[in-house]
Amino acid sequence: MIETIGMYMQFPFVRYALIVGVLIALCSSLLGVTLVLKRFSFIGDGLSHVAFGAMAIAGILHLTDDMLFVMPVTILCAILLLKTGQNTRIKGDAAIAMISVGALAIGYLLLNLFSTSTNLSGDVCSTLFGSTSILTLTHAEVWLCAVLSLAVVIIFVLFYNKIFAVTFDEEFARAAGTHVEAYNLLIAVVIAVIIVLAMNLVGSLLISALIIFPAMSSMRVFKSFKAVTICSAVLSVCCALVGILISIVAGTPVGSTIVATDIVAFIVCLIIGNIQGGIAK
Repeated sequence: MIETIGMYMQFPFVRYALIVGVLIALCSSLLGVTLVLKRFSFIGDGLSHVAFGAMAIAGILHLTDDMLFVMPVTILCAILLLKTGQNTRIKGDAAIAMISVGALAIGYLLLNLFSTSTNLSGDVCSTLFGSTSILTLTHAEVWLCAVLSLAVVIIFVLFYNKIFAVTFDEEFARAAGTHVEAYNLLIAVVIAVIIVLAMNLVGSLLISALIIFPAMSSMRVFKSFKAVTICSAVLSVCCALVGILISIVAGTPVGSTIVATDIVAFIVCLIIGNIQGGIAK
């Protein structure tokens, strides 16, 4: 198996896939902890469906670079979700459900009405569950992903203390002079960028797993925000690496394999957490 992996590593497309996979996994895990603690985990699911609808429109319009359309639309909907979620008449979970289901339905409807593809079912399935496009990345796409991922990491490091404060106690952070709405908006925009980047890796239906599982796994073992964040990042990167390598060698779908690896890691962390709890007692 090691020889097979070594042989595949000689190909540039495999190296590109590993680089992009690691970067996306790292970014997803950093903000995933915040989303889980704020009980806003399904924002990733809602925005991924929005990205699917935007991608369907971009395909119908025959845009050469659909990210130029998908990224702004997803960011705009992230802002809309944040504002709507603060509305006393429409709670956050209801707003996510409305936008998520609506975007998914409209995207699929438009694809059926206007698409000229001869394999519509295959196109929809690959978009929802991930496709081999992660293995056909161009040099420019890898650089774009690297730049955006670096921006996400820098933003998280620079505003770590503020994100920490907003995550645990918005009222206290507001009383301390922190612009809570601005940092919530920053978190929403960054998550939207991560969602768009992750579309090619795991597909729109599996993005939530990439955000939630590493955070939930880390929380089984560690208790502090910093330790959970670091463990989540390490777990996410390792699972992405292992998942991509397994999918290349075994010929399995990339996105599903990465998520399956995340599930295994969660079970292991759950067992370790139970053992720690038993020893503590």
